[in-house]
Amino acid sequence: MRSRSLHHQRRDVRAVDRLRGIADGADQSADPAPVERRSSKQRSRMTNGTALLPDIDGRSAIAQRFKDIASGILADQGGADQCSELRLQLVRRFAAAAVLAEQLESRLANGEQIDIQDHALLCSTLARLASRIGIERRARDVTTLADYLQRHQGTAE
Repeated sequence: MRSRSLHHQRRDVRAVDRLRGIADGADQSADPAPVERRSSKQRSRMTNGTALLPDIDGRSAIAQRFKDIASGILADQGGADQCSELRLQLVRRFAAAAVLAEQLESRLANGEQIDIQDHALLCSTLARLASRIGIERRARDVTTLADYLQRHQGTAE
């Protein structure tokens, strides 16, 4: 692993010092700068949606299943653009746990022994994540052609 530059190390120390000051109740007279969305070139491939997982090309059967589960859940939630980052992370954790549960169930169906406690823990985790994500489908806001034309007809006149 590459060592961090001196600039990055100093920046990290300053950030920790600022956090300590906030935790100690130090006077914060200056307003913090507003958080702005960074351009896609400054974000990771995962954030941009161009990478499934770090260091994974996505061609294996397990990676495809992970992607299918996450995509299906996100579609049920109204699309990734309608989900908060926290919900997206929960969906990813759910997909990972679901893939692991399916692998255990596949071994069981092939007559192999599995640890029932591991399977029960995965099922419990899946149920908990599903309740956090929400099991109800959310409709995506879709504008019909008639609505679009009606809205833009008023502006054209």
